[in-house]
Amino acid sequence: MFKRVFSVILALVTLAFPLAARAEKVTPSLKLDAPSAVLIEADTGKILYEKNKDKKRACASITKVMTLLLVMEALENGQLKLDQKLTSSAHAASMGGSDIWLEEGEQMTVDDLIKATAVASANDAAVVLAEAISGSEDAFVAEMNKRAKKLGMKNTVFKNCNGLDEKGHLTSAYDVAIMSRELVKYPKIFDYTSIWLDSLRGGKTQIVNTNKLLKTYDGITGLKTGTTGEAGCCMAATAERDGLGLVAVVLGCKSGTERFRDAASLLDYGFANYTTQKLELPKDARKAVEVQNGMEKTVAVDCPDPGNMVVSRMATNKLTSELKIKKEIKAPLRKGDRVGEVNYYLDGELLKALPITAKYDVPEMTFSTVVDGLFNSLLEL
Repeated sequence: MFKRVFSVILALVTLAFPLAARAEKVTPSLKLDAPSAVLIEADTGKILYEKNKDKKRACASITKVMTLLLVMEALENGQLKLDQKLTSSAHAASMGGSDIWLEEGEQMTVDDLIKATAVASANDAAVVLAEAISGSEDAFVAEMNKRAKKLGMKNTVFKNCNGLDEKGHLTSAYDVAIMSRELVKYPKIFDYTSIWLDSLRGGKTQIVNTNKLLKTYDGITGLKTGTTGEAGCCMAATAERDGLGLVAVVLGCKSGTERFRDAASLLDYGFANYTTQKLELPKDARKAVEVQNGMEKTVAVDCPDPGNMVVSRMATNKLTSELKIKKEIKAPLRKGDRVGEVNYYLDGELLKALPITAKYDVPEMTFSTVVDGLFNSLLEL
């Protein structure tokens, strides 16, 4: 009897361990109230979670992510300067919703207008910046749509620069993630999106950030909230821990509480399940390679820095690399010609391929090139 009971227990234990091992590999499900959501890694753009990511929806003031992106680009190319004073037009002063109560003719620096747009989600400030860059809000919106198309935002049409409800003003969670990822390539934006409390007009106007996660979430850096009747409560949240940067987007939540909870859940999921691993180049990846029938026997090569790769925390030890150089490299070679590659694999699956290219031209060895070479050598004597 004892032997039979022991055998049954042993069988159950044997079955239980494989099941437990398999359970560890199952991606935990997320219960989000948001009808549309996406989580991406900021550096590579890799999608880590999605829910109706391409569904077209209104996005309220998250629109200002694109507005701020164009502002950052204008600062970079010198079109705007932070200490430059801009004047509010009647059109800008007429904006409703969230604003800083600009009056027609009132002047404010670009720095303060960006602060008002990023922190207080000021519709009037956004329009002043838009008019300064493009001459009018309509012209600026055309630039917004042009930039969206260039970024590959396939489900987005902007009708204004601040996100007020307007027929046809639509985007998707994934498109918001794309433009958010582009915006955070400008570290300066975090000087604004990380502000909790500040003031304008020499301390006369107090502004408080609409992003409540700044007070509650470890590693939060931004980015933008939005709320309108049509869009519901929306958010693009950015955070970083231990070198891993994430962008979480939720659209169409029923309340601000729901919005912040879902955004935090997405970020928690990302940090719990993924990490970044620095990639190393194989030893000889940048070693000169032999050239057949060339005026030079070898050519120096270029290979880009591999950077980091986002991997599941369960797979960090299964990343491998392979150096592949072409067997026969024949002249003539042009600068930039591919002579090999470095491949990176995760569990045997190719994840990244880096080109190895010729650093300069190598002419083919012919009678005329040899004669020219000798002639030039004699001239140098």
